[in-house]
Amino acid sequence: MNADPRTLGWLNRALAHELGAVQQYLAQSVLARLWGEAQWAEHFQREAAEELGHAERLMERLILLGVAPGVSALAPARLGRTVDQLLLANRQMERDAVHLYQEALLHATRVRDGDLADLMRSILEDEKTHLADIDDMMKERINHG
Repeated sequence: MNADPRTLGWLNRALAHELGAVQQYLAQSVLARLWGEAQWAEHFQREAAEELGHAERLMERLILLGVAPGVSALAPARLGRTVDQLLLANRQMERDAVHLYQEALLHATRVRDGDLADLMRSILEDEKTHLADIDDMMKERINHG
């Protein structure tokens, strides 16, 4: 199957982002566990699992297009010395994701690829929810910290 190279580019960029998010959340989970913050360790572990689900969906789309998924480099995990710093790093990562998926959705709309648009729209909504959840957690920490 001949896939549009720009579509493959968006899928691979999204896959790289999701695998980087998995790496970041897993590293933060380990860090939180080492700090004795079991609740946060579990939270970051759940976030990693959700991002892994996004990666799986993107890989499926690439495979359906006849392309083997391949990410050559991941962004380094952003850590910190406090939970608040971890949340700030995650907020930036999720903001980047929202921007990425908005742009990918525009591409899918321009090339009239409904399946790609549906995938990008679905993950975009998840990422917007992640961002809102992080904002809520940060507000909660400020109000009760």
